[in-house]
Amino acid sequence: MLKATGAAAGAVGLATFATPSVAAGGTFAHPGLLHTGADLARMAAKVKAGASPYTAGYAKLTANRHAQSDWTPNPQAIVYRGVELRPRSTWPQNYGILYNDIHAAYQNALRYHVSGDSAHADTAVVILNAWSAKLTKVSGSADRFLLAGLQGYQAANAAELVRDHPDFELGRFQKMMLDVFYSVSEDFLVRHNGTPAPHYWPNWDLCNMACALATGIFCDDQTKVEQAVEYFKHGVGMGSIKHAIPVVRDDGLAEWMEAGRDQGHSLLGVGLMGTVCEMAWNQGIDLYGYDDNRFLKGAQYVAKWSLGGNVPYTPYAQVDRRPGIQQPTQVAPADPAQMRPVWAMIANHYTKRRGLSATYLTQIAAKAAPEGGGGDYGPNSGGFDQLGFGTLAFTRDKATDTKATPKPAASAPASGAASDARPQTAATASASASASPAGGSDLAATGSGEIVGWTAAAGVTAVAGGLLFLRRRDRGRHGAS
Repeated sequence: MLKATGAAAGAVGLATFATPSVAAGGTFAHPGLLHTGADLARMAAKVKAGASPYTAGYAKLTANRHAQSDWTPNPQAIVYRGVELRPRSTWPQNYGILYNDIHAAYQNALRYHVSGDSAHADTAVVILNAWSAKLTKVSGSADRFLLAGLQGYQAANAAELVRDHPDFELGRFQKMMLDVFYSVSEDFLVRHNGTPAPHYWPNWDLCNMACALATGIFCDDQTKVEQAVEYFKHGVGMGSIKHAIPVVRDDGLAEWMEAGRDQGHSLLGVGLMGTVCEMAWNQGIDLYGYDDNRFLKGAQYVAKWSLGGNVPYTPYAQVDRRPGIQQPTQVAPADPAQMRPVWAMIANHYTKRRGLSATYLTQIAAKAAPEGGGGDYGPNSGGFDQLGFGTLAFTRDKATDTKATPKPAASAPASGAASDARPQTAATASASASASPAGGSDLAATGSGEIVGWTAAAGVTAVAGGLLFLRRRDRGRHGAS
């Protein structure tokens, strides 16, 4: 028995929306994107106490070349992604410079909050200030929309971790986020590059939703947050939740639309949808639980399939006929060795915050642990699509109250005098965060899990990294599939 719900009646574009519930009074908590002040305090306390699996996750961070305080940025005035096939337009595809620098800023900022070493905060600020002083545009082929979405949400998250640093040019960075990244993401969600909204695969919408939401929170702009939330629920494109997860089954699984395409893009989509849900949750908006935990069912489906399990597949054309040449008729092959750092965040939300059973999520999160970040999953763009380090950042103790009632994250208290203010490191603000080593029970077998973290995998799972292209559904119109 299945329920086909891909084309929700009354679907809307970004420019038309109802008003969802957002943080009370339109105020936003900071830090409040992927990490709250409480999250950062937990990481610092657990690492200081030598608790597993946090120490393994932190070791992955400190070993990454991007997390070193001697990183030197290389800002560009214009960043390009995608090869234009028409001879009248040529440009240097230089977006790798940007994503390497953003991941260096994020990793240094995260390392600062765990260790308290201000050299890493200073490095993150130098990187981010250099880019906001020079970057004026993201451009290229249609792939510029991927560039704006992916690097936009990542840049906002890196900056959020140092927004109170006295040397950080907050206003200038906010202007860059709005003018350079958000403007392109908004254009895509409204116009879809001049194509019918269903023309692009879900990840195109999802990364641009992530950018719009992250920008709205980072810039304290309630309208932009409302737009992103409403698009997630009812947007006309393939990334809105009922298009990305078009079929809900009675066995508790829900079909991921791109499972008929390939595993890599399905992993990317799960990670991006989880990113949107986590950022919203930290501002008091529950997208994780929207439509009877639809995302949980879709993530469970991808986890089971990626672990080598058999999953049902209904060809998308039978669910909701849409334009486009590619119409997969069966689920794509899956390689259990292919891994992306997307699972710890999602599994911990459902099993620890909410106390729900999610057997496949716990199994795959254990297999992926300890999760690394940009630079650990291959040198090309696919290895930098997620910020990663979920074992460190998202492992949590089981909540005593597991009702789905998110509250905006508490703002971090002011730290230091105005003349020597720095973002308060969680390493010095975490006295109340307990540290408890992992117990002996088998998390993967329990489903809901009672132990602190994912401990089934002690080392790093081999990754089928390489180049992960995000391509359009139609080869004919734009020259890519």
